[in-house]
Amino acid sequence: MTGIGELTWTALPGERFELGEGLRHCDGGLIMVDILSGRLLGLPQTADAPARVLARLAEPLGAVAPLAGGGWIAAAGTGIAVLGNGAVRWLGRPEDDATTPMRMNDGAADPRGRFWAGSMAYDNQPGAGSLYRVDLDGTVHRVLDGLTVPNGPAFDADGVTMYLADSAHGVIHRCAVDPETGGIDDVAEFATVPDANPDGMAVDAEGHLWSAIWGAGQVHRYAPDGTLDRKITLPAVQPTSVCLTGTRLVVTTASTGLADPSNADGAVLAAPLPIAGLPTCVAKILDQPR
Repeated sequence: MTGIGELTWTALPGERFELGEGLRHCDGGLIMVDILSGRLLGLPQTADAPARVLARLAEPLGAVAPLAGGGWIAAAGTGIAVLGNGAVRWLGRPEDDATTPMRMNDGAADPRGRFWAGSMAYDNQPGAGSLYRVDLDGTVHRVLDGLTVPNGPAFDADGVTMYLADSAHGVIHRCAVDPETGGIDDVAEFATVPDANPDGMAVDAEGHLWSAIWGAGQVHRYAPDGTLDRKITLPAVQPTSVCLTGTRLVVTTASTGLADPSNADGAVLAAPLPIAGLPTCVAKILDQPR
């Protein structure tokens, strides 16, 4: 394992989040969600500015991706929605009729413009979750089931490899993606995390995978063959998502479930690190109303 040394972490100013997630680098700034409060937030550029509320839903907001033409596509509530101009347009709510109460969790767009997002049971019921894909025509498809707490996915630069964590089982899967159809194949174990939970992920410009490790207060970097390349310690116990801006490693964290959270728990943490991530992919819906 390649050593990286200790990083110097700074907590971004502003509130501490119960379940901050879904960190993305968009248009030169950072956006994130606070899942349980249903808010999409633009993080401040300066220490004296508050986070901006870009959208707010009356149900959990798991993740978003920027949408071509403006607005956002979101994994929210029991399905997938388009957010823009204060309006919410549901593309589908596939978990409405589930036998156990469900919510959408993490999600991301791939390089072809499809949006992918996972669902999970509120009580973490094993195997109740699924992975969904939104195609360019706006249709929502269940492509993988039997998951418990899906996080990610994250894609390589060509969009032919997808990484998907099942956090409750401490495993990261690697899947082959057909770039034309979005079909997935060759679902295989890529890495395991004993006694902790791989959470949000990102791929860097060298093709390595970064994962926030919930419960361990760490971020891991994996080589393309699954070898653990770097292990970075954080001052917060529950990191949830990672973003590489080219100059900084930025990590969201959560305070939920902690009896005595520190000032760092629930903060957005940043440390100097000159490693670039892949550009944030933009989702496309070809028949989206303008």
